[in-house]
Amino acid sequence: MRYPDPFLAAHGYGAAERQPLAADASFRRYVRLRGGPRPALLMDAPPPEDVRPFAALARHFGAAGLSLPEIIAEDAEAGFLLIEDFGDATHAALLDAGADPVPLYVEAAEALAALHAAPVPPGLPAWDAAAMARATAATFLDWWWPAAFGAPPAPGIREELDAAIQAMLAPFAGAQGFVHRDYFPANLMRIEGRTGARRTGILDFQDGALGHPAYDLVSLVEDARRDVAPEVRRAALATYLAARPGLDRAGFLGALAACGAQRHLRVAALWVRLDRRDGKPHYLRHGPRCWALLARALSQPACAPLRDVLDRHVPEEMRRNPDR
Repeated sequence: MRYPDPFLAAHGYGAAERQPLAADASFRRYVRLRGGPRPALLMDAPPPEDVRPFAALARHFGAAGLSLPEIIAEDAEAGFLLIEDFGDATHAALLDAGADPVPLYVEAAEALAALHAAPVPPGLPAWDAAAMARATAATFLDWWWPAAFGAPPAPGIREELDAAIQAMLAPFAGAQGFVHRDYFPANLMRIEGRTGARRTGILDFQDGALGHPAYDLVSLVEDARRDVAPEVRRAALATYLAARPGLDRAGFLGALAACGAQRHLRVAALWVRLDRRDGKPHYLRHGPRCWALLARALSQPACAPLRDVLDRHVPEEMRRNPDR
């Protein structure tokens, strides 16, 4: 049981009305507070969560002129933060309510370009080819594979997958910058009264790392949880590239395919882990989308190393959610 009452009372929210918000796939919980000095959210992040990366990145990019929640108060040891409340208008909620997707994705791409153009904060963990290969193995080989084949992968397959992902991503290793790692509509908000990149509030950035910026754009335009129409994808991609004219366009598009292939394989298998380990089977509904996105990415020349490994070991008819 967690007791945030002393923390809330110390900052003027002891008598505030508390409204728990829907939980996500992490251990963090959010509570909306009404009746304190200003509208705020309580972030309750018990171990193994750590509020310090969230607070540091919020302050860094807030100072750079982007809309990340202001940190009102912090107790890092206890795992509590008081943060600015951006409201309920996530891009996901607006899309679900029937909003035109093109303006929202254009706004998201504009904010993403500004995020990537801002100074890189110090001390970021690496989201490089080696880290991406490890993350893929941790879902695809450790969870999807036993569920699909009924046994762990044979000796040597782990090394093959690691080598393939590193070979696929190696050509793009020179372009490094901040990556959010979960840049998609549920983590973005439209903030009325703000303009330009600041009209998009950015959430859930605590796992930000040093990697290739294409990873975030593919997270947006090839969303694991939501279909994105081709014209919406084109509009977002054009906005991003126009805002960053110094990028090597051909190299960036290759990186987009390679990062997409890695992400789609990892996340397709992540849904299986959330089902089997965490008792959250509802995430499996996104599996067919992720496997379809992976198939599209694997058709690109940049993804040949990963395509070859999968063609050797995973028949196309098995590239789906495992049977129960």
